[in-house]
Amino acid sequence: MKTLKALFKEQYNPENFFLIAGPCVIEDEDLVMGIAEKVSAICKRLNIPYVFKASYRKANRTSINSFTGIGDVEGLDLLQKVGQTFNLPVTSDIHSAAEAAMAAAYVDVLQIPAFLCRQTDILLAAADTGKFVNVKKGQFASGEAMKFAVEKIEQAGNKHVMLTERGTTFGYQDLVVDYRNIPIMKEMGVPVIMDCTHSLQQPNQTSGVTGGNPKMIGTIAKAAIATGANGLFIETHPEPAKAKSDGANVLRLDLLEPLLEELVRIREAVYVKA
Repeated sequence: MKTLKALFKEQYNPENFFLIAGPCVIEDEDLVMGIAEKVSAICKRLNIPYVFKASYRKANRTSINSFTGIGDVEGLDLLQKVGQTFNLPVTSDIHSAAEAAMAAAYVDVLQIPAFLCRQTDILLAAADTGKFVNVKKGQFASGEAMKFAVEKIEQAGNKHVMLTERGTTFGYQDLVVDYRNIPIMKEMGVPVIMDCTHSLQQPNQTSGVTGGNPKMIGTIAKAAIATGANGLFIETHPEPAKAKSDGANVLRLDLLEPLLEELVRIREAVYVKA
């Protein structure tokens, strides 16, 4: 896709999936630089285009006591440093229209959280920056309904749109993945990404901390590649038990490389050249 070529430039590889990966939130410089260095090296070896991801601020937390970040400017500075140091595109989520221009000065892709995928003012503000905009499908939305988010951004003059499947609410404390949404959203002419970690969240826990099922990350990822996902979103941390956000559903960093090796083989088996 021409939009992906513009994002990845010399790293563009139409015969492979791309990866968006990193810690859920920026905790400190050592963490983000260490993860970026390791994942970048793995992706170069496997010829996987790579976008580094970390939130500079977490606005949607279950508890008032949950960690939200080290400061907006401090977090964005670190994201920019990662991109410059490792020659990577970087992404982070925004939570209001006012954040779009600020974040766009530091990142290559603006991520719209699932809960906000219908918020017109945020979508238009993100579109106006000219940056790539990755909209996560709401847990309450169908794949078909995401055409309206795409239309809002494209009609604002920005053709750099991506959509991410991240599961559908099932009861109060679980999510399920409907893989029909991948080909459905691809029909809109945009790259489609599978969020392999947030789709395994178990929200609304009475403890005030979101649960998860990280043992199923590989299953989610393999099925996504088999059903045609253009990219994968995987949050990772060297010590999930010590992560300050989403530790219950991130992939332990040392497990990422063998999983990606397996996924590359699956991609090779199912890929059909245009």
